[in-house]
Amino acid sequence: MTHLRLKAQEIQPAVINLIAGSLKIGQVVVLPTDTVYGLSCLANNSRAIKRIKQLKKNDPKKPLLVLVSSLAMLKRYVFLSARQAAFLKKYWTPGSRPTTVILKHRGKLPKELCGESDGLALRLPKSKFLTKILETVKRPIVSTSLNLSGQAEIRDLKLLLQTFPKKKYRPDLVVDTGKCRRTKSSRVIDLRTVGAPLIIRK
Repeated sequence: MTHLRLKAQEIQPAVINLIAGSLKIGQVVVLPTDTVYGLSCLANNSRAIKRIKQLKKNDPKKPLLVLVSSLAMLKRYVFLSARQAAFLKKYWTPGSRPTTVILKHRGKLPKELCGESDGLALRLPKSKFLTKILETVKRPIVSTSLNLSGQAEIRDLKLLLQTFPKKKYRPDLVVDTGKCRRTKSSRVIDLRTVGAPLIIRK
């Protein structure tokens, strides 16, 4: 496991390329997100997705969130009507809180992401750091909270080794920007419903 310590606002091309390179070869990476630290991999890498679920001791059928860099990237993987796009523009404005939306997927990503559902959970990150990584890999990336299933999220990476004591069951790369400041999880809204969107988590 490689531990990379960075300043919170550091976005050097060499750092972005290092992280993108790790993702491209199928590694599992710990990244700071808009809310908490998350475990990430490329969203089209079935083997890496399964590994994340093993690390977290997740139910294999549990769906996972993916991050996209733009509306154009989103449209490649989910169906989006004019009505849904209008809602999306409302929820994904620069000043709004981090919001995850659920839309019907096109079946272009591994089934492990969606469980037994026809929906895919997506978020457009507000972090420029994450956006740069997404633009570099040119694919969505998985983002799920850094913890064991059913336990609290790890906000201080000093606790990482005691949570994942066995080398075999650790992430490959850890990008450390210090303790998480934001404590509130992202809002989750299902846009597949007829009529008004269904708020899953406020």
